[in-house]
Amino acid sequence: MAETSKPATTIAFQGSPGAYSHLACRAVFPDFTALPCASFEDTFQAVRDGLAKYAMIPVDNSVAGRVADIHHLLPRSGLHIIGEHYQPVNHHLLAVPGATIADIRTVRSHVHALGQCRNIIRELGIRPVVAADTAGSAAEVAEKGDKTIAAIASELAAETYGLVSLRANIEDETHNTTRFLIMAEEAVTPPRDTPHPVVTSFVFRVRNVPAALYKALGGFATNGVNMTKLESYIVDGHFVAAQFLAEVEGHPEERSVRLAFEELQFFSREVKILGVYPAHPYRFEARAELED
Repeated sequence: MAETSKPATTIAFQGSPGAYSHLACRAVFPDFTALPCASFEDTFQAVRDGLAKYAMIPVDNSVAGRVADIHHLLPRSGLHIIGEHYQPVNHHLLAVPGATIADIRTVRSHVHALGQCRNIIRELGIRPVVAADTAGSAAEVAEKGDKTIAAIASELAAETYGLVSLRANIEDETHNTTRFLIMAEEAVTPPRDTPHPVVTSFVFRVRNVPAALYKALGGFATNGVNMTKLESYIVDGHFVAAQFLAEVEGHPEERSVRLAFEELQFFSREVKILGVYPAHPYRFEARAELED
């Protein structure tokens, strides 16, 4: 992880230059320097150490599901969620200049990217090879200079490593989208009376008694609060204890949300708000499509 000269205009991400996280950084903060980090822990640390102002963290993909391990790391990151971004994932089949599709024998990429492009892999009859990440695969293809090897990665990866796109938008599902959280060391909470919709993200553990989860969440239903995410995962290696990551639409200072949280805290323990932030327009665009 390299140091940057202007931390106030730097955003950290996990992965190699040209990764989809890098693309998300460019989309949201086009004037910022993007700082690549080896791991999510390093990405959080870059912000805590003052090397970057923000971190861009992927949490969910519409095809692959949630990003592994990130839900364990978020509550312990020491950072606050201040925004969200939905990044379309448009995969490209990348190769060295001069290569043609007929030359390609193998294709390298992250396991999820390979899984999201099964149709073209079968169509071309090429052998998939699992690699650590998409951008790293592009870098390896550029380094080897072998016309028979391709990578599935972003257009930015092609630009970064001097590759050419033999075919664009090769993902099987056109809705392929990754949701990112923008995180900072200091919370930036919108005012209660903001005219724009907000999201509140939080974690909690329920007491180990019958119907505890049902009772803990009852307040959100009775107060008309829309819960858009609820995921559980094992903590501390105990199969009888689970932590829940949840998101609701609304501000904690709104009466309905405040009452729901009061009921949650009565039946739960270790309730922790991770961030209150503006809702991305994609949320409502996707909802409208489902309702049509």
